Amino acid sequence: MMSVKNKINKNERKYCFEIFGYDFLIDEKINVWLIEINTNPCIEESSPLLKMYLYRMIDDSLRLTIDKIFSTGYDIYQ
Repeated sequence: MMSVKNKINKNERKYCFEIFGYDFLIDEKINVWLIEINTNPCIEESSPLLKMYLYRMIDDSLRLTIDKIFSTGYDIYQ
């Protein structure tokens, strides 16, 4: 993230966000390796697990951004 910090939000827009795709590998000793980070991740429901996680990721992203801007003063998710 530090290597691209000057390329993200160059115009310093106040209300913007970006979704990154992190690709990991887990080896036979349960070590986790970061393979790459994508700035344009594929959001495709290619399995039931991805279908669940993608929906939640998009929902959480909007809760953390858009919902904060247009807050009604109460939490509708409780």
